[in-house]
Amino acid sequence: MKPAQHPTALRVQALLHEQGLDVRVVEFEQPTRTSAEAAAAIGCTVAEIAKSVVFRGKESGQAVVVVASGDNRVCERKVAALVGEKLGRADADFVRTATGYVIGGVSPLGHAQPVKLVLDEDLRRFSTVWAAAGTPFSVFPLAPEQLVQITAAAWGSVRQE
Repeated sequence: MKPAQHPTALRVQALLHEQGLDVRVVEFEQPTRTSAEAAAAIGCTVAEIAKSVVFRGKESGQAVVVVASGDNRVCERKVAALVGEKLGRADADFVRTATGYVIGGVSPLGHAQPVKLVLDEDLRRFSTVWAAAGTPFSVFPLAPEQLVQITAAAWGSVRQE
């Protein structure tokens, strides 16, 4: 683990500071694309990873970003009910265009275009969670309350039962 050096991770670091958060973006030599990879690199549980899952709104065409607990499968039906439209799959090109980030590095803030954002209420069970910082090698820690602060998103039940 080392301080962030990638320009995208440094941009996320600056955005966090602009939001009033004194957190440090860190980078790893190995990728942290998946929740399991991130948890292994950080030394936390998979559930403490705030993974970003991106869908495409079928009516709006807008990206729907779900920040979910790493151990949860996201229920598309529940998310659709929360955002008020049916969802479709988002391919890598759509994710990059809509969020400004590659799959495996989608940060909860600083998106290239406006997105609909939903936070998995299961993240509230932890004092600290780890979110992607714009690259598949960078992450940052924050409290669940800080996640609400930087995203202005609401908590919702998104876990597939």
